[in-house]
Amino acid sequence: VQVMESGGGWVQPGGSLSLSCSVSGFDSDDFAMGWFRQAPGKERERLACSSWSGRDIYYSKFLEGRFYASRDYVKDSLTLQMTNLKTTDTAMYYCAALRGRFTEYDMCRIPLRSSSAFWGQGTQVTVSS
Repeated sequence: VQVMESGGGWVQPGGSLSLSCSVSGFDSDDFAMGWFRQAPGKERERLACSSWSGRDIYYSKFLEGRFYASRDYVKDSLTLQMTNLKTTDTAMYYCAALRGRFTEYDMCRIPLRSSSAFWGQGTQVTVSS
C-alpha cells in the first residue's frame, strides 16, 4: 500500500493552499483516509478525516472552518483545501489510510494510537511573510 501526499509549499499568512493525497495498493475500496500534521517539537495532530464511504468528514474544532476536505472515491484520493492560513499552520502534513469500513471519527483517532494505519512521507507547509 502506498500513500502519497503532494501540494505543499510556502504561502504568506492569509493565503490558501491545496494538498492532495492518493492511495494505491488496497485490494478493495473499503478504506478510510485522513489528514494530520506535525509541527517541530509538537505531537502529531488530527485535522480532517473521511469515513470509508467518503460521505462523512470530521474536522478538528481548532480549524475554525478554514480547512475543507473532500474524498474522490473513484480516484482514491483525499484533498485538503486550506484557507486563511496562519503562521501556526506551519508543519509537515501527513495523509493516512486505514483498511476497513471505519467512520470518520475512528479514522481521526486510530492512526494516532496504533500502528495499523498506512502513512505517507508527508509534505511541508510553511506559512510566513
